[in-house]
Amino acid sequence: MTTQYHKLLEKVYEINDLGKALAVLSWDKEVNMPPKGLEARVQQMTTLSRLTHTMSTSDEMGQLIEDATAELNGADYDSNEASLLRLLKKNYEDARKVPADFVARSSQLSGPAHAAWVQARAANDYAQFEPYMEQVIAMCQELAEYYGYEDEKYDALLDKYEIGMKTADVRAIFDANKAALVPLREAIDERGTAVSDALVHQTFDIDKQKEFARTISAQIGYDYERGHLGTVVHPFATSFSRDDARITTRWYPDFLNPALFGALHESGHAMYEQGTHPDLARTPLARGTSLGIHESQSRMMENLVGRNRGFWQAHFPKLQALFPAQLGSASAEDFYRAINKVQPSYIRVEADELTYNFHIILRFELEQAMLNGELAAKDLPEAWNAKMEALLGVVPATDSEGCLQDVHWTRPGFGYFPTYALGNLYAAQFMETAVAQNPAIESELAAGRTEALLNWLRENIHQYGRKFTPGELVQRVTGKPLSHDAFIRYATAKFSDIYGL
Repeated sequence: MTTQYHKLLEKVYEINDLGKALAVLSWDKEVNMPPKGLEARVQQMTTLSRLTHTMSTSDEMGQLIEDATAELNGADYDSNEASLLRLLKKNYEDARKVPADFVARSSQLSGPAHAAWVQARAANDYAQFEPYMEQVIAMCQELAEYYGYEDEKYDALLDKYEIGMKTADVRAIFDANKAALVPLREAIDERGTAVSDALVHQTFDIDKQKEFARTISAQIGYDYERGHLGTVVHPFATSFSRDDARITTRWYPDFLNPALFGALHESGHAMYEQGTHPDLARTPLARGTSLGIHESQSRMMENLVGRNRGFWQAHFPKLQALFPAQLGSASAEDFYRAINKVQPSYIRVEADELTYNFHIILRFELEQAMLNGELAAKDLPEAWNAKMEALLGVVPATDSEGCLQDVHWTRPGFGYFPTYALGNLYAAQFMETAVAQNPAIESELAAGRTEALLNWLRENIHQYGRKFTPGELVQRVTGKPLSHDAFIRYATAKFSDIYGL
């Protein structure tokens, strides 16, 4: 007998498959597509975006959700069925607020905007990208009005990436971080010469970097039988199923960190989706519950694991063997200190753990100003540089190192950036809880192993996908709401040790 819920599932599967086909086209556009293929690719992606949106917002879809909800009235809150219905209802209501024309225009903008950004970044010419930035701002303003908001306009967009989070909540968390971290950074500034990172600023053969990136990402648990490592201008991860979750990074011939830690970072994202429960497949539940929680997994693998002292005591000899001329005379402790040097930098993805959140606060504040009409596209470079100086004490010499460094503003996606810093806080809170529940995790990390940690993540976070909101998940896992306290404890202990404070 075909139930109302199974009728709904069939439609969900169709929509999911279209969305994943769109994701394949998007991945290929970033990684493999020849430059002259852009125009046709944008048309193809626009068609799929329009079809997906039309199916997702149809009266038929609304009726299917309503019928299945009535049929499963009283289903256990934690069940896959009840969880999917909650998510579908929210997504449906949100999507119905956005006209199909807007979805098409957004897709049509993102392709050319991305191409213009790549060229502008390479040429250090913001003027090439400025017209697209104007359109992105206008479309974000338009989108916020479609969604609606009670308090702040930014709330409407933030909620799409971190469900239930308010701009005021983020602002309070960021202010608390600044109050705690600025004094620590200032103390470290006074001892800045105590740590050198010259070790990672040498000539490193790119083919050997690729070899080690694959080795170390597999070591932390990324499954290459269900994954792939590609090369892009700006690293990202994407998944087409739990058995096809791909990562990317970029390679610098004279700086080891971007490729190495980019691969670890994106592996954390992909491992999350590789770990979702098979029963959630082909539904929107088979993803991370929010971008903040997703970022917690990538930042955990990049920093709490990948910049851990014990991790490199175990794995540095492998890296050293690949680069004997560069690293042969160094110790694992030398490398550990080099990769943990605290120093204000221009590039967000290359920032150290301590100053990284300041890069996010900058973008969070600029996005609000642009969304509220307080900052025009033409004034973005100047505003960016002013905030860099205020928050980090440095001013980019070029726009490529400044406001052109991120790919995110090539599409109407304001509200995304805060999730990066929230991810740091979630990661520390999860790790603190994990170690308390299973002390073997800490001893394994000290030996360069991650099996116990990955098992804990799979059991407590990964398998649930999007069944619970981020607020529900962090409360279930740690017994308390999100707080900055665990991250402050972690950062203070780690950097006080490194810098002898």
